[in-house]
Amino acid sequence: MDLTIRSATHEDCEDIMRMVSELAEYENISDQVMITLKDLKQDGFSQNPFFHAVIAEVPEQHKTKDGHTKIGFSMYFYIYSWKGRAVFMEDLYVMPEFRAKGIGKALMCKVAQLGRAAGCTQLKFTALNWNKSALDFYQKQGSIDLTSEQGYHYMCCHGDAFQKMADRGC
Repeated sequence: MDLTIRSATHEDCEDIMRMVSELAEYENISDQVMITLKDLKQDGFSQNPFFHAVIAEVPEQHKTKDGHTKIGFSMYFYIYSWKGRAVFMEDLYVMPEFRAKGIGKALMCKVAQLGRAAGCTQLKFTALNWNKSALDFYQKQGSIDLTSEQGYHYMCCHGDAFQKMADRGC
């Protein structure tokens, strides 16, 4: 199948938002999506973007029954730790009818290539513990599960707890 993996542009935001919603539905967290199309455009395509994205696109002859040619994406950003520069892949999504065709791997490899070009030495991401196919896929790419291997847990402070922490000025 003919496939293009490219950096996302401002014009891709509607399709990215559609796929974010599809991913959230798959993960049973649709009610937790808080960003809007406006947020996505502003936060990803302003002078100092909070994230970057890559798009998987097929030619018109392979479009979906709904007419979509943008069939996958990965959203990522750069992070830093005592190990140095890293790229964090926030989302990796391929529409169901295009899975198991190497598209997820191509998206993940593109993020790794962009990270390496930026001086990163590692790619980090999370996966849901119930998503066995994703866990198997990531391990086939050479990834290790830091929770089981090193005991790391991915933590989050949000909502009221985040507001209280910020208000305390600690």
